[in-house]
Amino acid sequence: MRLIFFILVLFCFFNLKSQDIDQLLSEADSTSNTVYTTATFKSTRIVSGHSIERMPKGQLDFRIDHRFGQLNTGYYNLWGLDQANIHFGLEYGITNWVMVGLGRGTYEKTYDGFLKFSILRQCKGVKNMPISLSFLTTMAENTLKWTMPGTTLNIWDRMSYVNQLLIGRKFGERFSFEINPTFVHRNIVATEMDPNDLFAIGAGARFKLTKRFSLNAEYYYVIPPTHNYQSTKTYNPLSIGIDLETGGHVFQIHVTNSVAMIEKAFIGETTGSWKDGGIHIGFNISRVFTLN
Repeated sequence: MRLIFFILVLFCFFNLKSQDIDQLLSEADSTSNTVYTTATFKSTRIVSGHSIERMPKGQLDFRIDHRFGQLNTGYYNLWGLDQANIHFGLEYGITNWVMVGLGRGTYEKTYDGFLKFSILRQCKGVKNMPISLSFLTTMAENTLKWTMPGTTLNIWDRMSYVNQLLIGRKFGERFSFEINPTFVHRNIVATEMDPNDLFAIGAGARFKLTKRFSLNAEYYYVIPPTHNYQSTKTYNPLSIGIDLETGGHVFQIHVTNSVAMIEKAFIGETTGSWKDGGIHIGFNISRVFTLN
């Protein structure tokens, strides 16, 4: 009987010691690891513009972005619902820090491509980084038929390019914010009044309302004087919408004064005004496939 009692006491002693050791090892691991922030934004887009997010390695995102016509077209066009502009895209994570994308849009029958690089990731622990930083470079080709008689253009004349820094931070569980310094170059423009180069500052935010539902907003300010000296009156793009996540899909529904869905077009070529009802109802659908 004493032997059994001694064995039980010994077993309890070593069991408690083992638990103490496991707890110490767990605490040591938590102080020696780096915890990276995830889901700063739920999609690779805030609304029309890119977020700091990118597709992980081996994952393919098939995107359908859609904008109806302007609300101020009235009953005859069912407040824009009779009209449609669309952009299809395929975006793939080559590595966990490089993403590539190709697309085709109704606006100017544009073909576009981009590369996005993750440079810094917000984290805490052994390494502390207060922000996430990505770099985006895009290229687009206008393929509308050239209608000016007696002149021809080669493929490079109708190209445009965008370079953009994406600087974002997640403030707690609900709120995320991003700022995007942007440079746009267009090889050819409509008239001599129109600048080939544009500079803009973009800002976007996300406020998480529930686990799968968030409110998003996005605004781009085109820096003067280029904004004031163009042959066509343009406006800074402002977009407000919601994100709804359903498993492998992310639905984004929004209103915006820009009909275009690539940086080259909605920065510096937005002709709709919120004040005059020149806004569009739109949506983005994202479906992710794991290929690797």
